[in-house]
Amino acid sequence: MAERTTVRLPDDLLKKAKRKAAQEGRTLTSLIEDGLRIVVAESVTRAKAKRVSPPVSKATGGLRPGVTHDPFWKYQEMEDLEYVRRMKNFK
Repeated sequence: MAERTTVRLPDDLLKKAKRKAAQEGRTLTSLIEDGLRIVVAESVTRAKAKRVSPPVSKATGGLRPGVTHDPFWKYQEMEDLEYVRRMKNFK
């Protein structure tokens, strides 16, 4: 059995949705229902996505050229030093 609920939508989105439903000759409820089914199915698909590993060179067994494995703090430190340099020259 279908359950009733209240949904708050921005006015412009609601107008577009009503227009689309009318163009397709269907109800606003069926349009919203189909949209929710798509979003719910996507979240299930995303949850099952496999983890992607960085490319590995077969020749040396390490990462490919241009791919670094530096810790994030090194990048933050480089940005901080660059910021300090720019501030010194800002005067």
